[in-house]
Amino acid sequence: MTRFSNTGKTHRLNAAFDLLAKGYTLAEAAEVLTQQLGLSRRQAYRYLQDAQEIDAPVLVASPSIPITIKIPADVVSRLRSYAQTSAMTIGEIVT
Repeated sequence: MTRFSNTGKTHRLNAAFDLLAKGYTLAEAAEVLTQQLGLSRRQAYRYLQDAQEIDAPVLVASPSIPITIKIPADVVSRLRSYAQTSAMTIGEIVT
């Protein structure tokens, strides 16, 4: 069984939300999701149930990629110190 990333799940949730926003009934929307996205009927209903609980489409985050850079040691020290005091990760701080 293929596992999808959170991005894929978000796209399917937004597709379900869009169908409901356009006025499709649950049965009609489930049929469209099964045909267009290859979901089982049960999966389609799960996405539709989740879509009913949100007020707007969910933003799709762009993928992160790791990089390596060289920066001065004192900057790293200050960055780590700030991360500890702010309860944030270094990645969260630099984005």
